[in-house]
Amino acid sequence: MLEPTAMLLAHADGRLPSTPFTEGTLGPNDPFDRLIAYHGADGMAAGVVRASGRLTVEDYPFSETIVVHAGDVTLRSPAHTLQLKPGDGAVIGRGTSLEVEAHPQSLWAFCADAQAIDTRMPGLTALPAHTLLSPSAAPDAQILLSATPQCRSHNLFVEEATDLRVGLWDSTPYTRGSRPHKLHELMHLLEGSVTLQVADGRELLVGTGDTVFVPLNAPCAWKSLVYVRKVYVVR
Repeated sequence: MLEPTAMLLAHADGRLPSTPFTEGTLGPNDPFDRLIAYHGADGMAAGVVRASGRLTVEDYPFSETIVVHAGDVTLRSPAHTLQLKPGDGAVIGRGTSLEVEAHPQSLWAFCADAQAIDTRMPGLTALPAHTLLSPSAAPDAQILLSATPQCRSHNLFVEEATDLRVGLWDSTPYTRGSRPHKLHELMHLLEGSVTLQVADGRELLVGTGDTVFVPLNAPCAWKSLVYVRKVYVVR
């Protein structure tokens, strides 16, 4: 079995990176044909979707976060309509009655919790870039290789049944050593850049507008020389 490693899903301008993708779906009820970069035995999955046109799903099967990288995507539920342009993100709650309209050649990165559970949390949650954040814990002192940063965060979506959390986080610059990643995490950088270390020791530069996925237990170091603000999906 290959060691888990951090992987770019999409560049800011909609280009796909050299990450290996597999064409497929996340299950028999998946409404999309996907390019899958990661699909774990625990149901956590990440990759990209290319789509055009309109589709309707009566009962969306996953809790899924998307970040648009190209085109325009409209999500409609009975209660909300979200119009997403490149850089915009949203959470589709498990059980949502959903209509998706994608302009030609639209592309988005996704992170989905596809495990089978009975809990439903229907609805759409926007992920505004300028969400107000509150102070949050800094990285563990024993792995810091720089001064302790000032960090802030805010959960915008929480699925308690799976401990899935989606929100925004920011931090002053810092460097920390490599350690196994404690959670599955998708990161979409809204501002700044960071260099991560992947499993084979190489460095992976993630810039503003890029989306990256770090699986649970993947070796990962962090080095940011500037302020960073990101969307996160963790479980």
